[in-house]
Amino acid sequence: MDSTAYIALSRLDVLKRGLEITANNLANENTDGFKTSRQLFSQYLVHQKGAGQISGDKEQVYAQDKATFRDTIQGPLRSTGNPTDVAINGEGYFAVRTTQGVRLTRNGQFTRRLDGTITDGSGNPVLDRNSRNLVLRQENEDFTIAKDGTISTQDGALGMLGVVTVKNPQTLIAEGQYLLKPTTPTQPVLTPELHQAMLESSNVNAVSETTHLVEIQRDYDLAFQLIQTESTRNQNAIDKITAEPAT
Repeated sequence: MDSTAYIALSRLDVLKRGLEITANNLANENTDGFKTSRQLFSQYLVHQKGAGQISGDKEQVYAQDKATFRDTIQGPLRSTGNPTDVAINGEGYFAVRTTQGVRLTRNGQFTRRLDGTITDGSGNPVLDRNSRNLVLRQENEDFTIAKDGTISTQDGALGMLGVVTVKNPQTLIAEGQYLLKPTTPTQPVLTPELHQAMLESSNVNAVSETTHLVEIQRDYDLAFQLIQTESTRNQNAIDKITAEPAT
């Protein structure tokens, strides 16, 4: 296989990863708090050996899937009327306790268990400002959540909903549809802005992602056709070289 085919294969590998990322974005269009992922790729130069290379043939440029990054732009907020739903306007994440440790999320679609524990959609307890499980007893049926996270009933303040952040959001590792694993220490957001009975929708733009999906498929087909063409050209060249001379 010659250099042209290898270069095309490197492009196919990048496009395959891009297809997976874009498809996952579209699959989570309706996942509250989901953030779109983007592909980061670069050119990888290979310097050819030998002093006899012709001009323009001393370097080969390969496509390299370098990394993915998360588009942290906020999704639109929508009203739900559910008092246990909470949306963050601005920076920050809710913290939940999982069996693997504390995880962060922008998805504030919470529920209240029979024992009063507030949990996320997977049953993980939501943490308060002091990193303790947030518990609202049944007698606290009517409650309000202020913009700073203070939870109150007719008897007064019960506690505060925890909102934290990290220095670099790109260091968070996605787990499942909406959980994020912190790899660096978290810090509390001192002045969060929360909205009760609202949720942050996904920031996925379905039209843009669908268009990108079509572009990836087109580029993939072109790169694959190039490999097929090069394979046919090489085979024809081999056939001519090995053909018996005419008598």
